[in-house]
Amino acid sequence: MHVPDGFINAPVSAVAGVVAAGAVAVSLRGARRELGGERAAPLAGLVAAFIFAVQMLNFPVAAGTSGHLLGGALAAILVGPWTGVLCIAVVLLMQGILFADGGLTALGVNITVMGVVTTVVAYVVFRGLTRVLPRTRRSTTVASFVAALVSVPAAAVAFTLVYAVGGTTDVPFVKVLTAMAGVHVLIGIGEAAITALTVGAVIAVRPDLVHGARGLAAPLKLRVDGELVDAPAAPAPASPPAPAAARSTRKVWATGLAAALVLAGVVSFYASANPDGLEKVAADKGIDEKVQEHDAAGSPLADYGVKDISDARVSGGLAGVIGVGVTVAVGSGVFWAVRRRRTPEAPHSRTTESV
Repeated sequence: MHVPDGFINAPVSAVAGVVAAGAVAVSLRGARRELGGERAAPLAGLVAAFIFAVQMLNFPVAAGTSGHLLGGALAAILVGPWTGVLCIAVVLLMQGILFADGGLTALGVNITVMGVVTTVVAYVVFRGLTRVLPRTRRSTTVASFVAALVSVPAAAVAFTLVYAVGGTTDVPFVKVLTAMAGVHVLIGIGEAAITALTVGAVIAVRPDLVHGARGLAAPLKLRVDGELVDAPAAPAPASPPAPAAARSTRKVWATGLAAALVLAGVVSFYASANPDGLEKVAADKGIDEKVQEHDAAGSPLADYGVKDISDARVSGGLAGVIGVGVTVAVGSGVFWAVRRRRTPEAPHSRTTESV
């Protein structure tokens, strides 16, 4: 759903840029509260890099059409909604500047639609479901599935509204809305599956690292006569226990980075070559008549390939690896700077932090 230059006129693109800038500014303040632990910044950078990698994996959804992860739901659930908006903004910025993916004049539109709308809608749905569902790992995973599913057509509707106000071609609103919503419901199923699998995998090994699963703890099980049963509740201690040392996140970070590198560097070669939902709708309905060449079309990494490397597998894989590396570096740097600007807390508050 990366909107290129020329789909939306200059005035509306400028307004969207102001909206996106405001959303990023508000998110910077909110992220200071979410980036609490020492290791939170590199983990948030890793989430941005992982989303970048998975966005390279277009999957078929209908005849001649593909889709890819938007990532707003995944980011919001893993690292929080404020940090999630920043994660998607970093990804879109890297894609636009380095890979000529998503117009630079349309960056505000893309951040608003793909970053703000998906993250906010997904987190609202997720939190609403977790309030009524049992506080279990399975319920959290189910809530992440539904939240991601809803977020994608919501973004499609948001783009259609922006197009209705500032579209550069004269295509009826209803036709664009029907086409965009229809195909993005299908893409939403893929988004939901990827989000639920990722959230479920992290919760299975480190629920303490999932923002949306804070306070979630699996009951202690005992094996009795070959069957697992709930252990009896322990009596409350006479005095509060001393805070446990924060568990290392090094293994999780290394595993996540390795997965992102493999996805972007190897698996991406097998992604669907069909146009994504927006590209397909634009071609079918004629809303791409005034599309403009990307300002970064001459980038050495344009179109997710390395210039002057003729082997498509090597070129695409190397571009993906470079993209993951740059995104994790830039993202971690941004989040570290945000965390450093946090309001100082009382010493006793810091001792109880956990990552």
